[in-house]
Amino acid sequence: MSKISKDQVKHVADLARLAISEEEAEKYSEQLSAIIDFSEQLNELDTTNVEPTTHVLDMKNVMRADEPKEWISKEDALKNAPDQKDGQFRVPSILD
Repeated sequence: MSKISKDQVKHVADLARLAISEEEAEKYSEQLSAIIDFSEQLNELDTTNVEPTTHVLDMKNVMRADEPKEWISKEDALKNAPDQKDGQFRVPSILD
């Protein structure tokens, strides 16, 4: 892969509305080129017998079963309400 130029780095920085100096553009150019060179090494691997995976660990559903339970009664919930009417919470109107 070709080296990423300072002009490309400056262009992307400009698109992202980032102000970078000449030194930073040079530094980022070298770093990004090194990252791309490293990732290109993955194309050299033989993956013919490797199955595609989305996660390296065998994952399973770890959540509890969804079962209905008795929690708090309506009366208990309304007991601490600052304002209530007809068995419901009463709140200030937010629409005109």
